[in-house]
Amino acid sequence: MANDMEKGETAETESAWELPSACGTAALPEDDEEEEAEESVLRGLSVLPVERCIRRPECARCGRPQKVCLCPFLPAHPLNVTTCLYIVQHPAEESRVLRTVPLLAACLPQDKCKVFIGRRFSEDRYPELAAVCRNPGTLILYPGMQAANLEEVACVPSQFPCTIIIIDGTWSQAKDIFYKNSLFRLPKQVQLKTSISSQYVIRTQPTNTCLSTLECAAVALALMEKNDFIEETILRPLQALCSFQLQHGAQVHHSKEHLLKNGLYDKPMPKNKRKLKKMELLVNNVKI
Repeated sequence: MANDMEKGETAETESAWELPSACGTAALPEDDEEEEAEESVLRGLSVLPVERCIRRPECARCGRPQKVCLCPFLPAHPLNVTTCLYIVQHPAEESRVLRTVPLLAACLPQDKCKVFIGRRFSEDRYPELAAVCRNPGTLILYPGMQAANLEEVACVPSQFPCTIIIIDGTWSQAKDIFYKNSLFRLPKQVQLKTSISSQYVIRTQPTNTCLSTLECAAVALALMEKNDFIEETILRPLQALCSFQLQHGAQVHHSKEHLLKNGLYDKPMPKNKRKLKKMELLVNNVKI
């Protein structure tokens, strides 16, 4: 359809240019008058006042519009934790309306949740992050064949204060950040061995057990601090966010794995063989 439209537009343009020569020079003054009329209209439009877009007032703490403020669901005081989180955030996540990192940060002391935004992280530009990656007490939460079970790691006493790095982005963005930044392969790699499903139901996850950044942080902190109350407290604003969105017309998003297994996936199947293979693995319960 797009190609047909382009061809139609091209043909129309060419015939317009051919009109004066076909009809003689008598058509030229009329064309000039039309052009002058169009320019006059455009000049008139250019001086019209442009109405500025007024943003809705936002809450200073949770970053949400005041009408749907989530502060009543946040802890009255930041949680008392010894584990420090470093969130490495893909730039695209920063502009998302329904992001979870601001809610996570609002639950913790400022010095226990630090956010670094970018795609590439060199030692020269990010000395603090580089120092953290070289610290023996640092873990990076990213699944893989070499990743240890965080629940088992949490049971082993450590002489170093624990720091956990979590990559915030889509799975493809997180993969790109992890593998293209050598700094992130210095810390011990860990993963969550859990069968729980994500409560972040207003965003599609690749598999049934994939969790949002906030959920990963909540589970990880609860394990490291040996305190389930931490997980419950951090999840509360996420549950409220999803509830608000569903009340205002949002739809529950099932994982891509669920959609494929139940014949509900309504998007065109990818032509790329690698992506198609990933979908086949999802259907056959093979971890990818």
